[in-house]
Amino acid sequence: MADNVAEQLIQQLQDAGVTRIYGIVGDSLNPIVDAVRRTGGSAEGGIDWIHVRNEEAAAFAAASEAQLTGNLAVCAGSCGPGNLHLINGLYDAHRSGAPVLAIASHIPTVEIGSGYFQETHPERLFTECSNYCELVSTPEQSPRVVNSAIRHATGGCGVAVVVLPGDLAADKAAGAAPPFVPARRGRIAPHPVDVEKLAAAIAEAEKITLFVGDGARDAREQVLAFAGHLQAPMGHTLRGKPWIQYDNPFDVGMSGLLGYGATDWAMKEADLLILVGTDFPYAQFFPDGEHVAIAQIDADATRLGRRAAVRHPVHGDVGRTLAALQELLPARTDRTFLDSALARHRRALEDAVAAYTDSDDAPIHPERAMTAIDRAAASAAVFTADTGMGNVWQARYVTPTRDRRLLGSYVHGSMANALPQAIGAQFAHPDRQVIAIAGDGGLSMLLGELITAAAYRLPINVFVFNNSTLGLVKLEMLVNGYPDFGVDVPMVDFAALAGSLGFLAQRVTDPADLDAAITTALAHPGPALVDIVTDPNALSVPGTVTAQQVTGFGLSMAKLVLGAEQTGGLRQVVDTAKSNLKHLRGL
Repeated sequence: MADNVAEQLIQQLQDAGVTRIYGIVGDSLNPIVDAVRRTGGSAEGGIDWIHVRNEEAAAFAAASEAQLTGNLAVCAGSCGPGNLHLINGLYDAHRSGAPVLAIASHIPTVEIGSGYFQETHPERLFTECSNYCELVSTPEQSPRVVNSAIRHATGGCGVAVVVLPGDLAADKAAGAAPPFVPARRGRIAPHPVDVEKLAAAIAEAEKITLFVGDGARDAREQVLAFAGHLQAPMGHTLRGKPWIQYDNPFDVGMSGLLGYGATDWAMKEADLLILVGTDFPYAQFFPDGEHVAIAQIDADATRLGRRAAVRHPVHGDVGRTLAALQELLPARTDRTFLDSALARHRRALEDAVAAYTDSDDAPIHPERAMTAIDRAAASAAVFTADTGMGNVWQARYVTPTRDRRLLGSYVHGSMANALPQAIGAQFAHPDRQVIAIAGDGGLSMLLGELITAAAYRLPINVFVFNNSTLGLVKLEMLVNGYPDFGVDVPMVDFAALAGSLGFLAQRVTDPADLDAAITTALAHPGPALVDIVTDPNALSVPGTVTAQQVTGFGLSMAKLVLGAEQTGGLRQVVDTAKSNLKHLRGL
């Protein structure tokens, strides 16, 4: 029997399989922290307290662990500013569907509502980034709230928040906690009428394209079998890449700004586009629903039709739905449309995507660096990438395998996620290679987490793409006709910083030194950082460039040249053109 509410809560987490909590200790959280201490740590079957340097990192790390393992992960913050720091990481966790429970401690119960020191209202603040957020008001209520929070996080695939006043956490426990027995996730059967209608639309269509997302992660074999049955090209989202791209004879790449162009062509040339387990948010990359019929299959009915004009919505498990459709349709043998899309994809890989992967020019092209990392990485490596250009290079140049995993802030789009996600991944899989693709902008935001990695001697590998600019923001400005402004920062020697903390730290400025530095870092048994100084003018050129983007880019270049206030404007135009000239072959 637990002595107090905090101990009871920790016992409930242990019962749910939790082995660590990420956070920073603090006064209102002290009863929880002491209850963790008394478990003896994971070495004795208890829970470890992982001391991070910012609670935002705690939430990112917990979400990373949860996404990789599929199990409940936990983070915590003390009252006021402590748990407010959790919010951004929890938004990312919730929008990614990660089963995370956050403990948000609160001011003393008697002071709530009095404008007390560090007073906030966590039960209101966390509602938008959670499936469940409740304030514990009595010891009798606590075990039921905690049980509900665990159920909501694990069953609802998202965040649950328990708000617990520090004084109440120290009170004597009351009542027994309900046992936690996990339930296996069910599979939703599609309505047969909707399946028959979609099958009829497929039978009528001559050219069919599949666009596949993360919702197909458990249905890879069914998706590939369905594409082969119809001889249909298959594009994928970034979140779908790890599950769909490898060993896929129907793959034509990604769409959007990360894509290579073949998928965009295949979607717009099709008679029928089938969206499979994806909530791809960029409607401008979908074809006109009046000219191309669009179908959508998803286990979440709320996603159907919210991104495009869907004529054939089907609510159901991806695998079961595709299997039911395949039974109703004869196999096709005509590969004309499929082969045309595959040929376009091959040309894009040879031209635009591979343009700088073998370049020995200095400054280092990021494509060259990312290709070298991908080549040296283990087949079961976990990659995390910062939002921005790091995400672009991961998306384009990391080769997926059956066992590799890719993590990023793909839905929330937060900066600074790569390092804390790598920390969570390494704790979850201590014997697995973990690689963080960090931008200099993102790494700077949560730089203190290098201390966390050093303190625990985590063998994470941080590769910093250091171009002293916010590269993706720069590209956004240029294609919209704005001169880049406010994106450049002073050059920072991240290797020197990491080396002072105990990292194996290397700084690379010559592409000839890349392979040796990467190999050395990956072989090191402790934390390693490679600071790669890359070309600040290298841009991520999308596979499909619109006339509007070309006009915007030209306008911004003209402003740089003609603007009297822009020092070195002409030189920047020349440097940008030189850094991206090879990409023009693929456009």
